[in-house]
Amino acid sequence: MAETFDVVVVGGGNAALCAAMEAAEAGRSVVLLEGAPKFYRGGNSRHTRNFRCMHRGALGPLIDDYLEDEFFDDLLKVTKGETDEGLARLVIRNSEQCLPWMQAHGVRFQKSLSGTLSLERTNAFFLGGGKALVNAYYATAEDLGVTIRYEAQVRHVGLEGRRFTHVDVDIAGQRFRIKGSTVVLAAGGFQSDIEWLARAWGPSARNFLIRGTPYNRGVVLKDMLDQGAVSVGDPTQCHAVAIDGRAPKFDGGIVTRLDCVPFSVVVNKHGDRFYDEGEDVWPKRYAIWGRLVAAQPDQVAYVIIDSRSLPLFMPSVYPPVAAETIEQLAKKLELDPDKVARTVREFNDSCRDGDFRPQQLDGLATEGLDPPKTNWARPIVEPPFYGYSLRPGVTFTYLGLKVDGEARATGADGPYENVWAAGEMIAGSILGQGYLAGFGMTIGTVFGRLAGKGAAAHDA
Repeated sequence: MAETFDVVVVGGGNAALCAAMEAAEAGRSVVLLEGAPKFYRGGNSRHTRNFRCMHRGALGPLIDDYLEDEFFDDLLKVTKGETDEGLARLVIRNSEQCLPWMQAHGVRFQKSLSGTLSLERTNAFFLGGGKALVNAYYATAEDLGVTIRYEAQVRHVGLEGRRFTHVDVDIAGQRFRIKGSTVVLAAGGFQSDIEWLARAWGPSARNFLIRGTPYNRGVVLKDMLDQGAVSVGDPTQCHAVAIDGRAPKFDGGIVTRLDCVPFSVVVNKHGDRFYDEGEDVWPKRYAIWGRLVAAQPDQVAYVIIDSRSLPLFMPSVYPPVAAETIEQLAKKLELDPDKVARTVREFNDSCRDGDFRPQQLDGLATEGLDPPKTNWARPIVEPPFYGYSLRPGVTFTYLGLKVDGEARATGADGPYENVWAAGEMIAGSILGQGYLAGFGMTIGTVFGRLAGKGAAAHDA
């Protein structure tokens, strides 16, 4: 069976929806192909809570200012300069106009919750979380006349030279050919293909947990790369955070993330510390901890806090392991109690007096400890003591398609005539490594809108 549309959108998350709505509002016929069942629609967007937004003065729930240069400096810190400055600044500048656009398309915002990384100036939180955003966008897209197909697994993107012609897609066990004047590719990364992860990372990747959707297997990405599309990003780079070790293999989402690292001591399975837990404020540093844990034996680590720190962060959906002594806690975590007690004692002995300020860099650092803890170094002495196991939780991979400032994808002979890309499929241009809280949604919204506008304006 064949169908024909002006714009074919491959994907069903934030970027795809933004593209579909923009194209539909321009008067084009649009089909959106979501690989997941309706209940799981939205890709990783349904697990999000906020997006990072430049603004001058108060904007929606945001306070004060968050201007371009500070935003870009924050990005440089986490990427260590591995970013396309032109595309990064394009995203940052366009983010300011996104918030009112999102509100006009059904998204509602709220003030940031306590314990959510202190983002009231930089990140706008969605009322009802990412699932509410996804539901609002699907309702708006349907009102705009977008045709939506669920469980639509795109197997092949048809190209003739630099021109898109069709997609071959499996829907409910049947193969369809959908033709289009243009296509927007927003089908995510490859993180749910464990074999692909293992080829990139090595066998240790089999121990990773995939906190995002299980439907992002990189089928469309691989098909495009096999046909000569230019890639960006490193297959070993990804958004990977430290999550509760009890989380499911797939789709654990935001509720399995652990934000207590800055107030803790983190040890590996041998009871040794291995990195500065207080290096920077958590929104700028939390995404490095997935990779740090991935480098430890058996890809596991353990976080230890005392009762004073328990109210300072948004907890995991799983309760912490609790004990009255460090030794008892270590036993419950199946660690060497003497070694862990010695590690915690050495940390406590290195702490110095000072003002503990959990919401900002406080300079409360250890002395004579390797590795040091450079902020929030408060002794762990108040029982009961609490612990969590940590595993690397991969959200999305950074290998993707190269695009220009109009979101047009690039082939071996230059930009394709009628192929645009957005979202996690292009994030590697901007996120060479590391991650900045809420920035994935910003990239998806800005480039999704650009792609939708570009596809709609194309003269077939």
